[in-house]
Amino acid sequence: MTTLTLISKPDCHLCDVAREIVDVVVADLPENDVEVEEVSILDDPALYDAWWEKIPVVLIDDRLHAHWRLDAGRLRSALTEASAGPAAPTTTAPEEDSA
Repeated sequence: MTTLTLISKPDCHLCDVAREIVDVVVADLPENDVEVEEVSILDDPALYDAWWEKIPVVLIDDRLHAHWRLDAGRLRSALTEASAGPAAPTTTAPEEDSA
């Protein structure tokens, strides 16, 4: 399962917009593919120090996906890719020596 973390704070217009985008995108994905967690920078001094000037911040599996503004299409692609798991390594057949 993929985890999306929305780092926000109360009374933040951009956070409200990001929350709406997250809700719409996650609703379109298969059930139980994405777990959404929202945390406030006001509840955690370390989060405040790290992100206060960049909220809202969206992390996917603890990796930064976006801050300030969130694009629904980009988020959907990232979550779909993350839910699919790591890509299988590709192998190529060895080239034959033509000598």
